[in-house]
Amino acid sequence: MSEESKRIVVLTGMSGSGKSTAIRALEDAGYFCIDNLPVLLLPRLTELAELGGTATRLALVIDAREGTMLAEAPRVLAELRREGHHVAVLFLDASDESLQRRFSETRRRHPLAPEGTVAEGLARERGMLRELRLMADQVIDTSALTVHELKREVQARFAEEGKGEPNLTLVSFGYRYGVPPQADLLFDLRFLPNPYFVPELKGLTGLDRRVSQYVLHADGAAEFLTRVQALCEFLFPRYQREGKAYVTVGLGCTGGKHRSVALAEELVRRLGGGFPRIHAQHRDIEKE
Repeated sequence: MSEESKRIVVLTGMSGSGKSTAIRALEDAGYFCIDNLPVLLLPRLTELAELGGTATRLALVIDAREGTMLAEAPRVLAELRREGHHVAVLFLDASDESLQRRFSETRRRHPLAPEGTVAEGLARERGMLRELRLMADQVIDTSALTVHELKREVQARFAEEGKGEPNLTLVSFGYRYGVPPQADLLFDLRFLPNPYFVPELKGLTGLDRRVSQYVLHADGAAEFLTRVQALCEFLFPRYQREGKAYVTVGLGCTGGKHRSVALAEELVRRLGGGFPRIHAQHRDIEKE
């Protein structure tokens, strides 16, 4: 990146999906942040930053509050990329059920339906943001994330430290709750015996040594781990050479509490020596 070029994170997504948390996380990571900047002013902002000689990393929120100007976002972002700026579009999403619950808990009206229902506002907003979601470089589903987990996820992807290494996330999940949309690779672990049906293990999780030992010693587990480890060691450096700054590997079982958790932890242990920016995220571990 040249001295004049900027690293720009465009944060967008649904109302209630955690954009305020994400922009604070980027600010803590050293980004100069602006919320609700009119997209047509973004080129002017980069010019001012260059004149000031500071703020090589910018983050801004562009969302449905832009109104009719939102249609100009793809053109403006393409123009910035042509000028040599590194522009990453991060889209925060969540299920309608989660978003409606959050609006209910905060007793807020949806900004696009002040006199209507939250559901009407969400439907209108999804339509307005459809093109931005399609052009997003990264999508994070915040339905099951706490504010602390979201902050860690954003900073892991965009913090400056160790930027030469890809950020690797191993997500354990339960298929009954849906596949994580941000996963680049998916592995189905339901070929392994389920500790749920072992009375003394049912109430535990894959973080417990007894469950971990049961899963890791199951027929096929060792060979699966060896093969996946080799695949990851083959793919991750090649992703990095192509400029992919993060990789998410999904490991799924039925409920996301036993098999997927145990194997995600074991893969982090095995891969950690070669890829220091790796961590596990257990999406459904606390669900019944």
